Amino acid sequence: MVNITLSVSEQLYKKMKEHTELKWSDIARIAFEKKLLELDLVERMLKNSHLTEKDAETIGNRVKAQIRKRLEK
Repeated sequence: MVNITLSVSEQLYKKMKEHTELKWSDIARIAFEKKLLELDLVERMLKNSHLTEKDAETIGNRVKAQIRKRLEK
């Protein structure tokens, strides 16, 4: 297994030190694995997509506008 070094803020480090019962390296490893699974899923979904970046931006803007409308009610 390979080791890596992470930098965290002093404030975050102090809070982490309050929970010595947790294995922070395991938590970080699980978070990395989860993120990589999400990225793999997105890559597989986009692999055969014909959407352009502009199309994706337009769709995203429409979704945000609809969410904004709902929240304003």
